[in-house]
Amino acid sequence: MDFSAFSDAAFWAAPLLSIIIANILLSGDNAVVIALASRNLPAEQQKKAIFWGSAAAIILRVILTVTAVQLLSLPYLKIVGAILLVYIGVQLLADSDEEEEMDGHSNIWAAIRTILVADLVMSLDNVIAVAAAAQKGPEETRLILLIIGLGLSIPLIIFGSTMLLKVMDRFPIIITLGAGLLGLLAGGMLVEDPAIKDSIQEAMSDAHMIFEGIGVSIVILLGTYLKKKNAAKEV
Repeated sequence: MDFSAFSDAAFWAAPLLSIIIANILLSGDNAVVIALASRNLPAEQQKKAIFWGSAAAIILRVILTVTAVQLLSLPYLKIVGAILLVYIGVQLLADSDEEEEMDGHSNIWAAIRTILVADLVMSLDNVIAVAAAAQKGPEETRLILLIIGLGLSIPLIIFGSTMLLKVMDRFPIIITLGAGLLGLLAGGMLVEDPAIKDSIQEAMSDAHMIFEGIGVSIVILLGTYLKKKNAAKEV
């Protein structure tokens, strides 16, 4: 690598700023998942789960961004991702009334694992925008631009997740809305899969809206049902 590029003002100007802004704008749904996945942990472990979950998600996003174009062209990948998102949304909503505080490293890692899986799925589309922003920089600096730009956004994602945790405690409806968001993302992702995109959009002019609505409905209805079922078992 030509390290003289690091002294170039262009390296630190538009490309880096574009990556940071793109990642912040695209990370709202990730902050929701991080907050949902860690809300049942004790306060001290919440902080650890949020920090390590956010950091690991950013590292994953760097890797994904490098291979994003190839990944997005694979048929059926988005269908699998949509199913995973629905599953995560249902589980997070079904577990949302558990008042017992979880402890132990296994539960922290369970929360981080949920964060990583959800971020992996949701980032398939998001990383395209980040990759496009990186292309504005000199070719030899693009990878380091990604790492720095995404790394600088970690504190902002952590802040967003921490704020959402406080809001969720005060307004539990946010948990349902957050889980519903995952269903909405799942529906939109499924319609965009290369294996079915053309045929399904030819058959339905409003395919995106229809499948997003189906995704939200499945997550909220099934998640609420399982939550009530779990509550009945505990009585």
